[in-house]
Amino acid sequence: MKVTDQDIKTVASLSRLRIRPDEVAEVTAQLDKFLTYVENLQAIDTSQIEPTTYALPMQNVFRADEVKPSLERELALSNAPLAEDGYFKVPRVLEESA
Repeated sequence: MKVTDQDIKTVASLSRLRIRPDEVAEVTAQLDKFLTYVENLQAIDTSQIEPTTYALPMQNVFRADEVKPSLERELALSNAPLAEDGYFKVPRVLEESA
């Protein structure tokens, strides 16, 4: 794909980027090189490749969940600085909107 200086100026204007006149030729060449590379990638047949989320094989390293008894509520709240009606009470951090 051939990128023109006018393409660069248009994209820069739309994306609110300042590109100095002496940089236009360099940016044009860089973008043209990048888009040529992408075209080359699109030409590769990937129909036999299984889609993946990650480039490397991933496995879960966490243990399986097990149901266990938890702390009694009174014991959990015994060291709380503030508690109310069986719950931890914390200071408000968000203001109410009008």
